[in-house]
Amino acid sequence: SGYYLESHTNEVYAEEPAPEPALDYRRVPQWCATLNIHRGEATCYSPRGSSYRSSLGTRCELSCARGYRLVGPSAVQCLPNRHWSGMAYCRQIRCHVLPAVLRGSYVCSAGVQMDSRCDYTCLPGYQLEGDRSRICMEDGHWSGSEPVCVDLEPPKIRCPESRERIAEPGKLTATIYWDPPRVRDSADGVIKRHCQPGLEAVPGAPARGADGETICWVRVMLRGLEPGSEFAEGEHVIRYTAHDQAYNRASCKFRIRVQGERCPVGTASPQLQPPAPLLGLCCSTPSPHPAPLCTVRRCPVLKPPQNGYISCTSDGNNYGATCEYLCDGGYERQGTSLRVCQSTQQWTGSQPLCAPMQINTDVNSAASLLDQFHEKRRLFVISAPDPSNRYYKMQISMLQVRTPSCCPLPTSTASTPSLSPPPQQAACGLDLRHVTTVELVGQPPHEVGRIREHRLSLGIIEELRRFLHLTRSHFNAVLLDKVGTDRERYIAPVSPDELFVFIDTFLLSEREAARRAQGGDPCE
Repeated sequence: SGYYLESHTNEVYAEEPAPEPALDYRRVPQWCATLNIHRGEATCYSPRGSSYRSSLGTRCELSCARGYRLVGPSAVQCLPNRHWSGMAYCRQIRCHVLPAVLRGSYVCSAGVQMDSRCDYTCLPGYQLEGDRSRICMEDGHWSGSEPVCVDLEPPKIRCPESRERIAEPGKLTATIYWDPPRVRDSADGVIKRHCQPGLEAVPGAPARGADGETICWVRVMLRGLEPGSEFAEGEHVIRYTAHDQAYNRASCKFRIRVQGERCPVGTASPQLQPPAPLLGLCCSTPSPHPAPLCTVRRCPVLKPPQNGYISCTSDGNNYGATCEYLCDGGYERQGTSLRVCQSTQQWTGSQPLCAPMQINTDVNSAASLLDQFHEKRRLFVISAPDPSNRYYKMQISMLQVRTPSCCPLPTSTASTPSLSPPPQQAACGLDLRHVTTVELVGQPPHEVGRIREHRLSLGIIEELRRFLHLTRSHFNAVLLDKVGTDRERYIAPVSPDELFVFIDTFLLSEREAARRAQGGDPCE
């Protein structure tokens, strides 16, 4: 019952229960196992003092060495069950493996570990665009962004030397041969033009045989007669154009002059000192002169075509003179380019026409589109993130590059200032300087590209942006010369006057400058 009676007294005592065995936490200084974190550190605080690191109730804060990340709880406590409240370890910080760089490589100081530095280099002939080095950071990501290796250097091309030949006996022509130019590109190596006969030389496009199999890559284009052709008397310009796979372009030219047979010494009059073309002289022997008296054979004076002009050699209409027909900006020649005055006092061929330039936007590549303007027109390419962009609307209003019936101008805001010169005068100035405007506006898949009323495909737009380095994030524009070289860039609208001064100062050829000086400015 828990109580008992003392036999000698009347006192009653309560029976005490037997004591249970108890753990004396205070007498066990090491209650939990000693913490040991590889590549890390445990900072502990014990109720019994700093010298006790694993007694009951000890709390430890965990951290890792530089370059390592803690996996698990950041603090643990020694529990009565003689275990720590959690487990943690230090894992090495690593970044992902960097992707390979096209036409380049990189070298890292410590692989993919934290603080590892990777330096990028490009193959010979290519230049690095972007970050030259990237560092693996503490968050496991690489600094900067992935760079690219781009080919910015045009190929080097060397044409044969100019040459002069005498026409074959009894003929007004000469057959002339030469070796094709040697082209070397720092990135692509030696560029050759040796496709099978009959393949069309389309720059930047693979030439294909009848079975559709790729035969070669044609990147050197000849403008003029092929080697081994018959050249009429007069002067001929042979031009080669080469471009590499990055659309960098280079060209060279040489001249071929074919002359007629020479008069023997003593047969020409004092007014025509030898040598003079025998076929180009009407010779007679009037008495009392013992020697023939010669006069120059001449053809009728040629008239320049409408919207064009003529450039002639010698006197312009003497026997052997060559006249080249050229068209004004925005017009293309239809017909023969050269006419030669013959011994019959008649011109070869017929007079060509200068018709408005036709732009074909249904092409397979940006290279084919740009080749239509090569040596004919300059390009002013405008890029904007959307049609409502303020800078874009100002630029279009200043240049008046589209007619209202074709593509209505965006509605201008009330704050847009008045601009000069007048739009009609600005459009005339662009055409006078052989400038065609290209617009790339908006974001895919609703992006719009156009040249006047001609629309561009999304593929051509993307190629142009990549080739010309035009961003979609903000307004930017680039001015290309007639050979496709980037000559000036703009990040804000440019006035017509500023644009015209730059073209007139730096981009006009000698022939264009001479014609401008002779004819003045018809747009004023």
